[in-house]
Amino acid sequence: MEELLAFLNNEGQAVIIVVLFLVLVAILRSTVRAVKEYERLVIFFIGRFSTVRGPGLTFVIPIFEQAFKVDLREHFLDIPKQTAITKDNASIGVDFLVYYRVTDPELSTTKVEDPVNATKNIATTTLRAVIGDIVLDDVLSKREQINDVLRVKLDETTERWGMKITTVEIREIDPPHAIQESMNRQMSAERDRRAEVTLAEGEKQAAIARAEGQKQAAILEAEGEKQSQILEAEGQRQAQVLRAQGYAKALEAIYEQAKDVDTKTMALQYMEMLEKVGSSPSTKFILPMELTSMVQNFVNNMSMGGVAMPPPSNGNGNGNGNGTHERQSLEKVNE
Repeated sequence: MEELLAFLNNEGQAVIIVVLFLVLVAILRSTVRAVKEYERLVIFFIGRFSTVRGPGLTFVIPIFEQAFKVDLREHFLDIPKQTAITKDNASIGVDFLVYYRVTDPELSTTKVEDPVNATKNIATTTLRAVIGDIVLDDVLSKREQINDVLRVKLDETTERWGMKITTVEIREIDPPHAIQESMNRQMSAERDRRAEVTLAEGEKQAAIARAEGQKQAAILEAEGEKQSQILEAEGQRQAQVLRAQGYAKALEAIYEQAKDVDTKTMALQYMEMLEKVGSSPSTKFILPMELTSMVQNFVNNMSMGGVAMPPPSNGNGNGNGNGTHERQSLEKVNE
């Protein structure tokens, strides 16, 4: 019996030691806290707010102090689809996201019991209030403005809870089926109108381009014709200059050859010319203006050759007097 009591005493001491060790570990664990960078500990001393501690290693007095951990990172709330009525009495479904973060750990702990559910509920009621002041067309086309209005109103409400609403994003707007059909018809009509406008604008641009091309072609054609006429006139001018120069050189050559011709050669030329004129079958009366000097020269030339010629008669002939001359040939010989 004594041995049993001694064994129980030894075992009881061991159990007591183990229990005391576990209690000590629990006290140390609740006393020493490692607070992360994005966390804060809100400390209450005998039920009253005391301080906010962290980050780093923090000590909490057991029994007297109570610590509540607050996360300072940004979180989001997925608000499920909410039914709202617009200003023009259209019922729509809207779901959206709310991004928030805690800026004051004390207020988020002491001023509201559940800040997450409180923010979700105030977000739904604020959404209905904002949508009720806007017509359906603006709800569908002005999402950014609605997001800004929701963010400002939610931020004003949650500020007293030590929370900051950073972003509100409407994810989907679901109008009624009848309104969707009407919107589809409107969009189809708008697309048809835009297609007609685009086609008309394209035709207009094409007509302008064609007219501009015709204008440029006419200008280029007129310019080419002008240049052609200029070149043609220039060619004619140069040809006339060349012909005049050739004629002048021919005259110079004739003059060079004729300046040494004597009176006998000239008289023979006169006679050959008269012979050619007289060989024509038509009736001609040729009366040189210097007939007397020509005959005198001819007589002198014949006399120098040893042929005696009677003196020229001064009487009137068929080719002289008051008769009408059908043709006169005037030639002058410059000795």
